[in-house]
Amino acid sequence: MKKTLILFAHPRFENSRANRALLQAVQNLKFVTVHDLYELYPDFNIDVGNEKKLLTEHQLIIWQFPLYMYGPPAILKQWIDLVLEYGWAHGAGGCSLENKYLAVAVTTGGSRKAYGANSFNRFALSEFLRPLEQAAFLCRMIYLPPFAVQGISRLTAAELTRYADLYRLAIERLATDDSNTSDILHYEFLDVWATAQHNQEAL
Repeated sequence: MKKTLILFAHPRFENSRANRALLQAVQNLKFVTVHDLYELYPDFNIDVGNEKKLLTEHQLIIWQFPLYMYGPPAILKQWIDLVLEYGWAHGAGGCSLENKYLAVAVTTGGSRKAYGANSFNRFALSEFLRPLEQAAFLCRMIYLPPFAVQGISRLTAAELTRYADLYRLAIERLATDDSNTSDILHYEFLDVWATAQHNQEAL
């Protein structure tokens, strides 16, 4: 099993429905470490050495956050700027994260139809996540499709539970050593891949 690190960034977690449901679904998995950046670093004074140690100890990294004004919350950007240092994560001699897996788990207020060409938001969700994908590429990590829960204000309790179950299934499958990365990369969204996995189990 790949040890999995969820780097969680939510500035208003007390008001969260979707992210809370996702975390509750996976927090009891023995191979998963949930790392709440806002809880640990309310002053944004990130312990870079400790964060590097955590990254070294895990093989699957997940950045989980709500999309705020088309980007991740500020503390995750701060974390990326400070922790993914030249010479350690990228650049000359920077190979500490090479071949580790990186996925984004993101929630949005807008529905899936609200993202894309000619939509309200004008661009696909993947376009807003490009800087994170490029950071992974720079660090020679394997970037996976995003797990996206969208239109969260209109989701019923049953729909939210379904997404939470899919999140758990996705992480369990990704953490297995025989997970087929080439198959996963054919999907636009990790939640769609997880749905396909669930449907195969039901056959």
